[in-house]
Formats: sequence, structure tokens, C-alpha cells
Amino acid sequence: MNKLTSRPFQLSLKLCVERNHEESIKSIQSLPLACPTICSVVSSNRLLRALSKWGRIDVARQMFDKMSQRDEFSWSTMISGYARWGRLVEAHQLFEQTPNRISVTWSSLISGYAHYGLPDKVLELFWQMQLEGLKPDEYTLGSVLCACSNFSLLQRGKQVHCCAIKTSCDSNIYVVTGLVDMYAKCMQISDASYLFDRISEGKNHVLWTAIVSGYCQNGDGIASIRYFCNMWIEGVGPNQFTFPSVLTACAIALAHGFGMQVHGCIVRTGFSGNVFVDSALIYMYAKCGDLESAKNVLELTETEDVVSWNCLIVGCVRQGNWNEALSLFRKMYVKGMKIDGFTYPSVLNSLASLKDIKIAKCVHGLIVRTGFEEYKHVSNALIDMYAKHGMLECAFGVFDNMCEPDVISWTSLIGGYTHCGSHEKALNLFCQMRKMGIGLDEFAISGILSACAGLTVLDFGRQVHVILIKIGFVSSLSVDNSLMTMYAKCGSIEDAHRAFDLMPVRDIVSWTALIVSYARNGRGEVSLQLYDEMLKSGIRPDSVTFIGLLFACSHAGLVAEAKYHFESMSKVYGVSPEAEHYACLIDGLGRAGKVCEAGKLLNQMIVEADPTVWKALLAACRVHGNITLGEKAAWSLFKLEPQNAVPYVLLSNMYSAAGRWDDAAKIRSLMKSRGVTKEAGYSWIEVNGIVHTFMVEDGSHPRAIDIYSKIDEIISMIKEAGYVPDTNYALHDVDEEVKELGLAYHSEKLAVAFGLITLPQGAPIRIFKNLRVCGDCHCAIKFVSKVFKRHIILRDSNCFHHFREGTCSCRDYW
Repeated sequence: MNKLTSRPFQLSLKLCVERNHEESIKSIQSLPLACPTICSVVSSNRLLRALSKWGRIDVARQMFDKMSQRDEFSWSTMISGYARWGRLVEAHQLFEQTPNRISVTWSSLISGYAHYGLPDKVLELFWQMQLEGLKPDEYTLGSVLCACSNFSLLQRGKQVHCCAIKTSCDSNIYVVTGLVDMYAKCMQISDASYLFDRISEGKNHVLWTAIVSGYCQNGDGIASIRYFCNMWIEGVGPNQFTFPSVLTACAIALAHGFGMQVHGCIVRTGFSGNVFVDSALIYMYAKCGDLESAKNVLELTETEDVVSWNCLIVGCVRQGNWNEALSLFRKMYVKGMKIDGFTYPSVLNSLASLKDIKIAKCVHGLIVRTGFEEYKHVSNALIDMYAKHGMLECAFGVFDNMCEPDVISWTSLIGGYTHCGSHEKALNLFCQMRKMGIGLDEFAISGILSACAGLTVLDFGRQVHVILIKIGFVSSLSVDNSLMTMYAKCGSIEDAHRAFDLMPVRDIVSWTALIVSYARNGRGEVSLQLYDEMLKSGIRPDSVTFIGLLFACSHAGLVAEAKYHFESMSKVYGVSPEAEHYACLIDGLGRAGKVCEAGKLLNQMIVEADPTVWKALLAACRVHGNITLGEKAAWSLFKLEPQNAVPYVLLSNMYSAAGRWDDAAKIRSLMKSRGVTKEAGYSWIEVNGIVHTFMVEDGSHPRAIDIYSKIDEIISMIKEAGYVPDTNYALHDVDEEVKELGLAYHSEKLAVAFGLITLPQGAPIRIFKNLRVCGDCHCAIKFVSKVFKRHIILRDSNCFHHFREGTCSCRDYW
């Protein structure tokens, strides 16, 4: 007998191949092409599978070519081997040469295309198989469903489901598992649950894992945990794939306690040390805020798996432990770990919060050296980081180097310019983004609406609102809040309230924004009504809500209500009063003329008085002429904010009003010696989408002649109605006639005149000023609103002034 055909040789050769023994490979390679059969076809197929398993596909092909007898399974085994190792072209070529293709042959090639993410090829072969009259088996259906799952091909998956029903495979556990997975990944979890529940017996750990992970993928952590518990009760043991899913579910539901119990199960069942399980444990603990336990898991595993480290870094960033996140990043770098594209965004978020630009630039350099700047999400994080540092040129440089910036890139840059007050550049970027055809997301819209609010360009904001309606943008809480805030800050309180009424969901931010908006527009009574409605809706007020509420009370002159709500903060809602709350209450007392009581309250404060408190007291003293207390407030502000011109100017004006010219001169000299300069006042108005800006005695506007002619007409008409110029707001070293002329050409009056000659009769005139409106302009605009029968809305640095029929919503206190 030929020793190559002997039974012992066949068995030893089989064992050697299964163990990947080099001698077996050499033995097969040495066989002559015309060699007689060394073993049966069945044994040959087993050898082919073994060689394929160990990656010796070329050796397997040599053996395949030398086989004198080859059945359908021989061909299928070789096709499967090529497909397993990604050599799909060769697999397909061999498939085309197969003389008799059976279901296993088709399944082998389909499985390979499915594994390497080529769904079009999978579906093409699947339909072609049926056209040739072959009935797909459970393995074929499973492979096709896998492709539909991975690429969320719901309609195709439903067609496969129909095919499974027609071929009576819809009850096969393998097929049901594929269907459950497909429906879950296509966000049709109810269908997945229905199919799962139909299986009364024989549910294995793979099917249970599919439904547990399915609910997790659909964001329902509680349901995922419930199915995991049922799995345990049914006596089906979880494995290394089940545990990561239920741990992720615990993270979604913030079920820290249950997650710890799962951790105990992992230890008892021996799955500790599995890289996927440990990564999920770290993620769960980090997401639940238990960073100590997350670190312990990382230290015990001693793994250098980058996913585990990334999970912990992300957890540190979410908890605000930015230094700890950077420390972990340094350790990764020192260990020589392969840092990936998911590590850098979290590190850059930490650097954005820490404001450490030196380290930030070092990390940027490392990103460039390792080639990760090409990753969009890394570049987007760089843009965001530089923008938050106020380094907009660097942010734009990163943006400009991107091949194809996406909506996140544009949004990060727009948000950066908005955050730094460069609202006009943000609007220009938005326009470019629209021209490029980039789609809008909620963050882009919120950012541009914030820029519109910052520039107070109501017309542009309305255009953005129209765009949202046209594209059918689905309502979002952040966008709705931004839209309402934009209208409120542009002085259109009616539109703000309308946007609020249309919101399907409202949170504390929504209610607080509207409460503050009405307060700033001089309608404090409405603010109080909204507060009562908010409480009835079940939303508890927070610190910011009380600031808006107290602001409303003070501006409406409701001192008793202000005191009541101030006391309820700590007694009813457990909110400790801060300096801003005291400032609002002091402002309210000052408006009511109770300046001495305001001074006493300041001495009773449980927190240290900050500039907002002293400014509120100084404003009250200015209105009511309490120079003694005003001096105390002003000198306190000189210490806290030595370069702020406001307290110097207010104290100087108080001295001037009292006829204490020498003291007023001393304050101006002090201001000059300290190098304190008063910010130049300017006003602006938007007409037909164009913003027009005016300075005092400004003659640069193209329609300056018309504006000054209108000013003369205005002054003449309002004087006839009783207006008397208040020369206390003019220069003191000139005669009365010159003082009156100077007052007439203040920026607010120029803006009002321009509004009267450009806006149609009956349209409201909206003006904005960077400083507080002066007393004379405030008085003059009241007369203008009466004489010209116009609603004039003026927003200064403190609040909105709504002038109607000769009165102002601020009740002459601002």
C-alpha cells in the first residue's frame, strides 16, 4: 500500500493541519499533481476546512486542485475559505466555475459578502439564487438579514422576512435571531419584540442577546435590563456579547446599582478580563459618575485596550474632571498606546474647558504628526476648542484646511464666533453655509439664532424662522428656546410668547426665558402670572428663575411680592440667595424710594457684595439723590472695578445735579488719572435687513442731511408739546444754546429720526443702544411717541423701554 494512502497517515495529516503544523503543510505541498486519492472526499473536505481556518488558503487551493474527486461541498468549502479571508474576487471566480451549485455554495459566497459589508452584492446573489430555482436555507437567510441589519435596510429586510415565511423558515431560531436583530437595528423594536415573544421554547443565548442589545440600541435601557433579568430567570447564561449590552443599558438608564450586580455576575461567571466586557464595565461606571470604580476596573484588568481608556476619559470629561482626563491621556502616551481618533475629541474638550492653550497646541501638533487631523470629528473638536479659547483665527485655519467640512464643522465655527461676540461674522458664515447646500441641525440653528439675538437683527432672525418652516424642521427644545429668546432680545415680546405657546415641550429654561423677557420689557405683572403657571405645570424654579422673578418685581414696583419670593427661595425651594438675587431686591427697594432700607439689606447679606449689588444701590442713590450712600457704593465699585467708567460717571453726575461742581471735577480728574475712559455711546436700527449705526453728532450717514432736518422738526414739535431739554446731561462748560444743540444730536435721537423717515407710518421703531439711555433722550422719546403716534422700542444696556402715548414701560426708572 502506498504510504500516502494509509489510514495512519491520513489521520496524522488531519491532526497536524488542525493544529496548524508546518510539517503537514509541507507534506501536502510535496504531493505530486497526479497523485492517487490519499483519502476520501469527506476527509479531504475536512482538511480543506482546517487549512482555511488557519489561513492557509493557498495551500488549501493546491490540495483542492490535486483532488481527483470533488463534490459540491468541496467547492463550497473553498469558496467559503476565500470569502472568510476577504479574497472575495477569487471566491466569486471559483463560484462561477462551480459545476453544480447548491444552497451551501450560494450561502458561502453570500456570507462572505455580508461579512465584509457589501449589501448590494449580498442581495444581488440572494435574488439570483431564487431565480435559478434554489430555495434559501436558514443560513442563507441569516447572512442576508445580517447585511440588512448592518446597513439598516428595513424594506429589504421585510422582503427577506416574507421569503422566510414562504419557505417556512420563519420559526427557525437562527432566522428569528436575524430578524430580531434586523428590526432592532432598523429602529423597529416593537416588531423585534413581537417576533421574540412568538418563540415559546428553545430561546438560546444568541436570541436573548439580540433582544437585550436591541432595546439597548433603541435607547430603552430599562426594557433591556428587564429582558436580561428574564433571560437569567429562564436559566440561559449570558456570554461576552450579552454583558456589554446590558452594561450599556445600565449606562443609558443610569442604573448604577443594577450595574454593580451585573459586575458581580461577570466575576462569578468568569468573564472578567474579557476586553469587551471590561470596556463596557468602565463605560457603565463612568457614565453613572462612579469614576473610582471605573478606574479600579481599568487597573485590575491592566489592559492597554484603547476603547477602555477612551471610556474612562469620556467619563472624566462628562463629570468635569478635565485634569484627570488629561492625566489619563498622558499615561496612554507614555505607555506607547495606539491613540485613536476617538481619544482626541475628549482630550480637546478638556482643554477647551481648562483654557490651557499651551498644552492644546502641543496636542494639536501630535494630531498633525499622527495624521488624525484628516478625521472630521477630530478637526471639529479642534475648531470648537480654539473657538472656546477665543482664538478664532486658529479655529478658522483648521476649518479652512478641511476637505469637506460638514454641518458640525460649520456649527462649531458659527458657535465660536457667536460665543466671542463676533455675531456679524457668524451671520456671514451661516449665509455661506446655506449657499454650499449644507443641511441644518439643531445646534447650527440655535447658534445662528443666538447671533441674531446678539446683533438684535429681527428681520434676519425672522428669515431663519421662515427657513425652519420651509424645510419642515422637527421641533427641538433647544431650537424653540433659542427662537423665543431671539424674539425677546429683539424686543418682539409678542412673537416670543407666540413661539412659547407653540412649543410641544417646555423646560425650566423656556419658562425662565419668558419670565425674564416680560420683566425686561416692563411687564412684570405678566412675569408673575407666568411664574404661577409654571408652578402649576409641575416645574420647580431654580436660581435663574428667581433672578428673573425678582427682576420683574423690582421693575413693576412690587416690593412686597419681591420680599415674599426672596424669602421663599430658601424656605420653600432650598435655593440659597446669591449676590444677583440681593441686587434685584435692592434695585426693587430703590425704585420704591426705600434707599435706606436697601442699604440695611446690603449689611445683612449672607454672601459678599459683588459689583452687581453696588451698581443697584448706586443707581437707586442716583435717582433719589442720596449722595452719602451713593458715595459708599461708588467707592466700593472703584475698588472692585477700577477701570469701569460707569460709577465714576454716575457719581460725577450726582455731584453735578446737587451743584457740587468741585466734587464732580475731582471725580473726573480721578477718572483721568487712572486712565479710565468712558465707552463711546452708539445706537443702531435695522431697516430692510440693513443695520444703521449712529454716534453722537454723527454726520457720516448717507442720509445725514435728511436726518438732521428731521431732528430740527422733531425738536420743534415736541417743544410745543411741553418738552424741555435737560441740560444736566450736556457739557457744563458751554452756554445753554450749545448744550441744547448737543443734546439734540445724541445717537438715540438720530436713530429715532432715521426711523421716522424710513419706516412706514404705524410700524414700530426698534432702536438699540450699547449704554444706558440718557435722561434727556428718554424724556424726548416719550414726547416723540405721543406727537408722532408711534410705538418706539429702545433697548439700552439695562432693559427695554417701550414708549407709547408719551409714557415708558420702565416708569422712568432705569
